[in-house]
Amino acid sequence: MLTDNLIQIAGIIDEAEADMLVGCGVRYLGFPLRLPVHSEDLTEDSAARIIARLAPPCYGVLITYLDDARAIHDFAHQLGARIVQLHGDVAPRQLKALKLMDSGLVVIKSLVVGMHAQAKLEEDVERLAPYVDAFLIDTFDPTTGASGATGRTHDWSTSRALVEISTRPVILAGGLTPENVRRA
Repeated sequence: MLTDNLIQIAGIIDEAEADMLVGCGVRYLGFPLRLPVHSEDLTEDSAARIIARLAPPCYGVLITYLDDARAIHDFAHQLGARIVQLHGDVAPRQLKALKLMDSGLVVIKSLVVGMHAQAKLEEDVERLAPYVDAFLIDTFDPTTGASGATGRTHDWSTSRALVEISTRPVILAGGLTPENVRRA
């Protein structure tokens, strides 16, 4: 379900935008919901309607800060999402429980540069890898407290170090633009 050249656009606002992105070749549409910091871009019912319209190779991705396996599982099921991107501090036992509940659910766990020291991020890669399908490296914004979706880049050497030790695919996020994505 996850491809080598994964491009995800998050913050879909309506069906017209989803259709436009799919028409442009975007295969992963992200729906940030139940957020502690950012405003939601659309309702949960609207997200569910859009996700229901997507067909492989296009997928809806639930992006959330939920940290309880049952809550994550039930919310993904409610939306019809088969991929979840978790930004909260989710305990390994909760990730393991989530995989036991639904082994087909793809779990992407964020690692937030600037929120934690590199040593902690490296420890998280080692500790969480058995329970996730991929990692996403994003950027912390100390002014807002947002741990992702900040539009900020981070020190990509940190990302490189995490890629080198990860046994799982790593997705780069944070302030990527047409001008910097090749360098990233």
